Amino acid sequence: MGTSGPKYQRIKDELRAEVARDEYEAGAPFITQNQLRERFQVSSTTAVRALNDLVAEGLLVRRRGQGTFVADPEDRAAEPAAAHRSGVIACIISGQGPYQSEVLRGIESGCSERGMRLFFSDSAVHMTETGHASHEASLARQDQALRQAVEDRVEGIILYPVQGVPDPGVLAGIRRLRIPMVLVDRYFPGLAIDAVTADNYDVGYRLTEHLLADGHERIATLWGETQCTSVHDRMTGHKQALRAHDQPLLPQLTALRSYTALSEDDRKELLTELLGSPEPPTALLCAHGFAVATAAADLAALGVAVPDEIVLAGMDDAGPYDLLPLTSFAARLPAREIGLRAVEQLVTRIAERAAGEDPYRSAEQIVLPVRIRTRESVPVRLRTVAARRP
Repeated sequence: MGTSGPKYQRIKDELRAEVARDEYEAGAPFITQNQLRERFQVSSTTAVRALNDLVAEGLLVRRRGQGTFVADPEDRAAEPAAAHRSGVIACIISGQGPYQSEVLRGIESGCSERGMRLFFSDSAVHMTETGHASHEASLARQDQALRQAVEDRVEGIILYPVQGVPDPGVLAGIRRLRIPMVLVDRYFPGLAIDAVTADNYDVGYRLTEHLLADGHERIATLWGETQCTSVHDRMTGHKQALRAHDQPLLPQLTALRSYTALSEDDRKELLTELLGSPEPPTALLCAHGFAVATAAADLAALGVAVPDEIVLAGMDDAGPYDLLPLTSFAARLPAREIGLRAVEQLVTRIAERAAGEDPYRSAEQIVLPVRIRTRESVPVRLRTVAARRP
């Protein structure tokens, strides 16, 4: 085996050449995953990836309960004429912030490694003053992008959903046609669709533990979106950490409110109300980098210095810049890995569909670990300059 290129690609090239030399009889059982691992000294993930790609390409076929077999030459020749557009997937992402861009880079990289083409759609609509019209318009644009993917007969779909649930009829149509779909960043509760997410529960739990250990017993949460599983899982983790450390759940601090969707005056009014309460919060647990930046600016305008008078923590690194120097603790999400794993999962489902199986039969949620960074781990630390109080 050669020494250049990804291992799974080199394995595929060698196996493809062996089939072309008729070293495997058409219709005969093919080398198993375990045999592949031993022969090439690779992990199970690499072995499965190579086999899945060869199934997706039509060189191999899977028969339920029997194993993997060499496809007949006639079947291999007929594969490009299939009803779907071979090697083309649709990627529908909500927004183009730094976090979404990094997820997309992972998706692009995964597709490039496999020679797959990517159709990209942005479902986000610019925020209105209240945020409501934007949400509805984004859902409508997302549904249209999903319909377009079906009309274009793509081989699979990767969806970074807007908050809320798409038109059930659209999802039912995609499933009826057995077009594989993988969700990224969030999932739809109760719907059997593959998803690749960060461990959002762990984000809420561990950041809260760090703040509690740092002496902050009163922590207020500030959110962006409020109707998606990533937010609900983080809130659940936050509350569970408070319970585990015998801290009360105070409604005014743990409210699920959209801070970034408010007008500047309403944001300042909310912060003034929180900070003016008999037991004000000493820490703000912010949804993402945009919420961190917005809160820091609002606090400075109110004459409150960060971190001298109140500290900030960020639940993900989506934002206009690296938020860690301005926060005491911040979660780093595996954005690029989420994109890569989504492509890997989609290829697996495409292979199952090619073998006549239902790609939704055994849908799973793949949860990737997160990393918590502390303020002490960066060489530069920022403080806001509070405006002079009147």
